[in-house]
Amino acid sequence: MDNILYLLGGLALLALGGELLVRGAVQLAERMGVSPLLIGLTLVGFGTSTPELVTSVQASLIGSPGIAVGNVVGSNIANILLILGLAALVSPVRVGSMALRRDGVLVVATAVMFTLASWTLSLDRVVGAAFLAGLVGYIVYAWRTERRGTDGHCAAYGKAEAFEAVHPKLRQGTRPLLLALAIALGGLVVVVFGGRLLVDGAVGLARGFGISETVIGLTIVAVGTSMPEFITSIVAAVRKQSDVALGNILGSNIYNLLGILGVTGLIAPTVVPPEIARFDNLVMVAVSVALLAFAWTGMRLGRREGGALLAGYAAYVWWIWPV
Repeated sequence: MDNILYLLGGLALLALGGELLVRGAVQLAERMGVSPLLIGLTLVGFGTSTPELVTSVQASLIGSPGIAVGNVVGSNIANILLILGLAALVSPVRVGSMALRRDGVLVVATAVMFTLASWTLSLDRVVGAAFLAGLVGYIVYAWRTERRGTDGHCAAYGKAEAFEAVHPKLRQGTRPLLLALAIALGGLVVVVFGGRLLVDGAVGLARGFGISETVIGLTIVAVGTSMPEFITSIVAAVRKQSDVALGNILGSNIYNLLGILGVTGLIAPTVVPPEIARFDNLVMVAVSVALLAFAWTGMRLGRREGGALLAGYAAYVWWIWPV
């Protein structure tokens, strides 16, 4: 029972701390004269992924690679099958932006890169640095794309836009510099504490029920840390903003693989569990390819397709969950 309370309490603190961190950091950057576009692509885009980031880093530090890596791989799978499936049930999704189509290629490329790396390498500092360099390159590309404004919005912009749609007062009312700094630092402390509770609860739950940490990381932890993406995507779907909902998912998957695994590899190098390398990474690649095909063909993702995605996620969880 204590482990479940730790798990739920950790998720709640991660959500609260992540929002405070983003709010404080955004207002701090605005006071310092940083452009709104750069704030959206960096502080909002990466800041909304802090629940996954802190969870993976802390799990890696205590020697739980199943949770550290499973959290990211499971989040990417859940983003496509579970969250996008639910969004399609609410409102049909169609791709209208060439930038999103190109971002779909990057989602597949990063999934393939990590899969190949997991077969031959550990998640060490070299791999982590390479992934972070890839994220920096993507942010530069996104910044240039948005500055041109000719091909529609990219996924990084959609991820930030989706978050700001749920928090409409994010940029309203400039706080004093010290107050903005205090909010950001307070949010960081809450996120770190919440991540520790979540990891401790997940490890205890796995041991108590005889379930592998990898399965817990791929499912319960992954879905829990993806709640910000779930909320923002559903809100975008309710508002009939299909490009924003899809951009949020694509952007989250890019930030997860390049950013979270990159930082995790640099701070706390770890191994990729063999079961994830052999199976779950391939599932992540397969669903990413399916999403890319959908994006490039311009197919409409309606309720029938959304139901199929949800059925696919149920089948995936059933397959990996011990009977």
